[in-house]
Amino acid sequence: MNIEEASMADMTISMHARPCAVARAASMALGTCAALLMSPQAAFAHDAPEPPEGPVQHVEVTGRHYDNAVGTSDAASQGVVRAELLKSRPALRPGEVLEFVPGVIVTQHSGDGKANQYFLRGFNLDHGTDFATTVNGLPVNMPTHAHGQGYSDLNFLIPELVERIEYRKGPYFARGGDFSAAGSADIAYRSTLEQPFAALTLGQRGYQRLVGAGSGEISPGLSLLGALELQRNDGPWTTPEGLHKVNGVLTLSGGNAAQGFSASLMHYDAHWTSTDQIPQRLIDAGTFDGRPFGRFDSLDPTDGGNTRRSSLSAEWHRRGDDGSATRVSAYAIDYRLKLFSNFTYALERPGQGDQFSQQDSRQVYGFNASHALDHQLGSLPARSEFGLQLRHDRIRVGLLDAAARQVTGITREDRVRQTSLGLYGQTSVEVAPWLRTIVGVRADQARFDVDSLSNAANAANAGTASAHLFSPKLSLIFGPWSKTEVFFNAGRGFHSNDARGTTATVDPRTGGAVDKVPGLVAARGQEIGVRTEVVPGLQSSLALWKLDFDSELVYVGDAGATEANRPSKRHGVEWNNRWNPVPWLLVDADLAWTHARFADADPAGDRIPNAVDKVASVAFTVRDLGPWSASLQWRYLGSGALIEDNSVRSRASLTTNLRLGRKLGKDTELTLDVFNLFNRRVNDIEYFYASQLPGETAPVADRHVHPAEPRTARLTLRVGF
Repeated sequence: MNIEEASMADMTISMHARPCAVARAASMALGTCAALLMSPQAAFAHDAPEPPEGPVQHVEVTGRHYDNAVGTSDAASQGVVRAELLKSRPALRPGEVLEFVPGVIVTQHSGDGKANQYFLRGFNLDHGTDFATTVNGLPVNMPTHAHGQGYSDLNFLIPELVERIEYRKGPYFARGGDFSAAGSADIAYRSTLEQPFAALTLGQRGYQRLVGAGSGEISPGLSLLGALELQRNDGPWTTPEGLHKVNGVLTLSGGNAAQGFSASLMHYDAHWTSTDQIPQRLIDAGTFDGRPFGRFDSLDPTDGGNTRRSSLSAEWHRRGDDGSATRVSAYAIDYRLKLFSNFTYALERPGQGDQFSQQDSRQVYGFNASHALDHQLGSLPARSEFGLQLRHDRIRVGLLDAAARQVTGITREDRVRQTSLGLYGQTSVEVAPWLRTIVGVRADQARFDVDSLSNAANAANAGTASAHLFSPKLSLIFGPWSKTEVFFNAGRGFHSNDARGTTATVDPRTGGAVDKVPGLVAARGQEIGVRTEVVPGLQSSLALWKLDFDSELVYVGDAGATEANRPSKRHGVEWNNRWNPVPWLLVDADLAWTHARFADADPAGDRIPNAVDKVASVAFTVRDLGPWSASLQWRYLGSGALIEDNSVRSRASLTTNLRLGRKLGKDTELTLDVFNLFNRRVNDIEYFYASQLPGETAPVADRHVHPAEPRTARLTLRVGF
């Protein structure tokens, strides 16, 4: 279970585009580390993985990188990634740490200040709709968001602070609520560090990053951790990205394994210019408006945005001598986003251009509590857990017409109050030495209150709505036999719809009538899995899974209305392997195949757009070879239908990433990261829709692409104190 923490700070720090500013920032971060330079303390118990949800037999002690040994999980597709593995492979962007979750691919279709694009189990998850993520106990997904439902912006993540990632796939876990139907990941931060450090990264195309962090005991049993990150980047784009980011974390923690607490402040601020996807016909032509036009050019150099996220949280835990465990947490988040985009260029407003602005301003308040205890069910040993999850969002959200980032009109603007309450319970019973069962249920209630702030026409879309859903869960764990166990998992999950769709009766752009949508959309999943360690040094798991959705309704932030879609069904196979043949070599191989279709009959076809059918990641990691370490990773994103009849498909992409590290002393290390090592011309994302360029007399249905970055090298010097 993740640490139920979040954080809030209101720091105002500016970072400028000149290298001298980075130098000034370096001295700031080093000063922070010096202030915290005290003897490092051991991490508290809430930084260690919690035991599984029921009585298990621990067959083998796990290694430094994974806590996924036989006897430690409730499903073949569940596991934990440790910080040591995160250090071994490079990540181009912070959100790519989720690629350590087997089967997940993370890309970007706009500027690096915008949320990533996520792919898992035949889902183009857009920006996070069906994958729930927390960082340091803080919920990341945003319901009723200006850009997309479940928007999950991980750019505030500081990878150096990550202690572990606990991941689960499928709707089989009672703790998992909104947005977790395809899966979820809880990213836990450290509360103490082994030693303070500062790291400076310099790379091609204006990339500069400085991070400094340290922790120490400020009084007996009380520790303070502080971290500061500053970053700028222009990227390969003809219009420089000009990304400026400032990020800070401050955590106070105390107590011990039996009873303790933590409290966190976090603040993140960024602004950027984005090069959005461009039409393939323009790339093929090579010119536009009398000038050369290439893959990294922009059709609207004023696209981009700014965002801010601040948070405050507190968490308390207690473990009793009788095996009971209680955890209580609360959080508050203040969030802002102004996003300017132009995907159709001159289709709707030929004289002025089609730029629009999506703006989101909200406060989020949450409370979580859980209690677990050991007991007997008849003569059988059992463990039960009960929990409550409460969240309230107070949102002002708008879709506005714009030109060169100046607002020219309002499509719709709303005040939304959204409250979600989840109650869950589950019981794990050791029926026999070779069989464990987990039975659980969730009850979720959501209430939506929408008030139009724009014009009289949109007043018809105001109103209130509510929805509830019961979600049963079942898991059977057989074994272990010969270091092998078998899993059967089934459950019901859901994602919420945008609150505006639950009350809307009029399309805000066309004025036509629209139907209201349900507040909660159910999903049903099943999985059969096997995990084995029968081959010495090899941990392997195989999962056959199925997931059906009642509806793929999507709130289209670009249009301000709900796009009706159809029920869907997906099934697939995942094969994950961790091989440690010798102490200095680790081999990871994750392969996934998916079959995704709409479940009903329609002349348009049954393919789900952007549902890729294959993803894979293979990595070789060499460590502790004297002062040297290295990793080489192949990353594959397969092809997928771009329209329902499968007549247009995206192109598969294969990229290679390299990391080479050398220790220069006990506390100093130099690391070279090279992304897209072979400089392949591949795309991060492809879409198929109609757009119209300035000068074109009619819309053209075309493939629109956002290229992956070319070969990119970055050099990092890290110094410990």
